[in-house]
Amino acid sequence: MKKRFSMFFSMLLVLSMFLAACSGGDKDNAGEGGEGNGEGNKDVPQEMAVNINSEPFSLHPGLANDATSGGVLLQTFEGLTRINQDGVPEEAMAETITPSEDLTQYTFKIREGATWSNGDPVTAHDFEYAWKWAIDPANQSQYAYQLYYIKNGAAINSPAEGETGLNPDELGVVAEDDQTLVVTLENPTPYFLELTAFYTYFPVNSKIAAENPNWHTDAGELYTSNGPFKMTGWEHSDNIVLEKNEDYWDADAVSLTKIDMYMINDPTTELSMFENGELDWAGSPFGTLPTDVLPQLEEQGDLNVQAIAGTYWYKFNTEAEPLNNKNIRKALSYAINRKAIVENITQGGQIPAMAAVPPSMMEGNEEGYHKDADVETAKELLQKGLEELGYSDVSELPAISLSYNTSEAHQKIAQAIQDMWKTELGIETTLDNQEWQVYITKLHEGDYMIGRMGWLGDFNDPINFLELYRDKDGGNNDTNWEHPEFKQLLIDSQSETDADKRMQMLKDAEAIFMDEMPVAPIYFYTNVWLSADNLKDVAVSGLGDVQLKWAYFE
Repeated sequence: MKKRFSMFFSMLLVLSMFLAACSGGDKDNAGEGGEGNGEGNKDVPQEMAVNINSEPFSLHPGLANDATSGGVLLQTFEGLTRINQDGVPEEAMAETITPSEDLTQYTFKIREGATWSNGDPVTAHDFEYAWKWAIDPANQSQYAYQLYYIKNGAAINSPAEGETGLNPDELGVVAEDDQTLVVTLENPTPYFLELTAFYTYFPVNSKIAAENPNWHTDAGELYTSNGPFKMTGWEHSDNIVLEKNEDYWDADAVSLTKIDMYMINDPTTELSMFENGELDWAGSPFGTLPTDVLPQLEEQGDLNVQAIAGTYWYKFNTEAEPLNNKNIRKALSYAINRKAIVENITQGGQIPAMAAVPPSMMEGNEEGYHKDADVETAKELLQKGLEELGYSDVSELPAISLSYNTSEAHQKIAQAIQDMWKTELGIETTLDNQEWQVYITKLHEGDYMIGRMGWLGDFNDPINFLELYRDKDGGNNDTNWEHPEFKQLLIDSQSETDADKRMQMLKDAEAIFMDEMPVAPIYFYTNVWLSADNLKDVAVSGLGDVQLKWAYFE
């Protein structure tokens, strides 16, 4: 048993390193191989300006559920571990980590002298408080399911039908004293130390949060963090200002003294600001570049392109007719010409997706579960769906709306797919868009029919893309879809110690998912960006997130 666990852990660790090593782009910009000197060149201002497009959904680690919020939190907070520049989890707030022999319990020793940005000590109690707060269903954390790996997590947040949920205090995390945190898991979880680097697992200043529930809504004395940077300004829907946290335990490794984060939701303006020297970075993962200039930028050799573990997809509200019929959903998905979208619209090296899990995590998924632009099959599925719903003709279908958040690329993709559905299937759709915060709230409330969304891996395992849809009421599901066999395969995979058998369970689960089609995958993501020539060691991972801890200007 020990050997199996060890082999499984080693395999996933190699996968993590492989994703980081194969991320592409300029090595200096990607942060590979750099140690960070905490100084940079003292003759060069160590101040960075980026654009993050929009207001973050939330800067509370327990409420954040999007890349924009995560892009801020990864700079301002720190978990028990941090993903290093090689893509591997290492000790962060935890100075030592001691797993039990069967990998079901971890003992973390919090660093002596680690403090919050207001000077309060960071303690094990802050982690216990934050995790129990997030798992409490009363707090509506969309990412609470990330804590289901911990003992009683699911039973607290999402009890089985007919059962009463456990009290959050029964979560398997105990602060034995200020420096000792003991975590008990439901099952051995080889990627648990990657999870503890994710923002849902970040600590919260329990002293402040217990007294001030709105501590996270504005910059000021209440907003305390424990990462390499602290927030000193937040003009909502305008900008965020971060400054170096001199009290951070590893402050010597941090060179940047200030980071200005603008919220400009116009790619052309972002590119213009970069060309004028007002931004040091343009494009993902922070912002967005105009799609029509990408070929020229690539030809000039200025563009960084990095494949990442992420999927751009359209979610279906499976309780809204006619999308409550799986053959209608499949017809809509099969009729999409993904190759045309990535070659003519996104133009950033994306791969057409006919599967949910990126091929870097699941072998064979580059080919997928169906042909691209399979219009003939789509028409057959449409006819079958019409008959099952009792319609004699496509013109009788209820009106279908396609929603997306404000973005040039999202708009172009939506318009292209709207035209494909009209031309190939005779299905009329209307388009509507909202700013990010309004849009994501509408999706979470089920107030949509078809909605654009994307998913970037939180850790290097296929279950991360599938577990979103395990529970109908899961925080990031939004589709209202649930399937008993799919759900059971995911549950069983958590306790399967044979790596090959577990992977087959996940493949079987994805096969069910792609047959039911609660979402239509469209392409696998890449990050594309421009950066200042003298900006070094920005760590962009194979999962698509970004860290500025080691960044500096030469």
